Amino acid sequence: MSRPDDRRPGTLGVFTVRPLDPAADAGLVHGWVTHPKAAFWLMGDAGRADVEQEYRAIAAHPHHDAFIGLHDGAPAFLIERYDPTEVELKGLYEAEPGDVGMHFLVAPTDTPVHGFTRAVITAVMDFLFADPSVRRVVVEPDVTNSAVQALNKAVGFDVLREIAKPEKTALLSACTREQFEAATGGNDR
Repeated sequence: MSRPDDRRPGTLGVFTVRPLDPAADAGLVHGWVTHPKAAFWLMGDAGRADVEQEYRAIAAHPHHDAFIGLHDGAPAFLIERYDPTEVELKGLYEAEPGDVGMHFLVAPTDTPVHGFTRAVITAVMDFLFADPSVRRVVVEPDVTNSAVQALNKAVGFDVLREIAKPEKTALLSACTREQFEAATGGNDR
């Protein structure tokens, strides 16, 4: 279910986004979130049923949803979008109108493509900012996840501060639409 405005052409192909179906996508997502490269996803020991249950809960939540990102039509990444005033960051930061929270995970591969993960996070940010009510994206990666911190910086995120969450110490970071456009070339992409 891709709308035409969800298509993001780039030098690495076309990225589209569709809603995650907890039952149909559980096997696929299970392989992604339990892979050793997804250690920061904190689901390494989850069974397929656990993954389906987690995404059923997200689908039923009024302030949290999940999507499968496609690269040239093939499943390639996972997006979670949430209202940070209700999920993940509730009470942990000073929310601003138009804030949206995000998690993303690129599917593991034996044949990595240079620049692919950066293209994915750019597509994710394009997807989020396609909603005109979104003014700022906030994220809370683990303080030790230097790879995602570098990606966040590349697309315009600024680190706000460390925050203590039950499962980790996180690096609260935010990116406005203007910061994103300045970092990635805006409409020149």
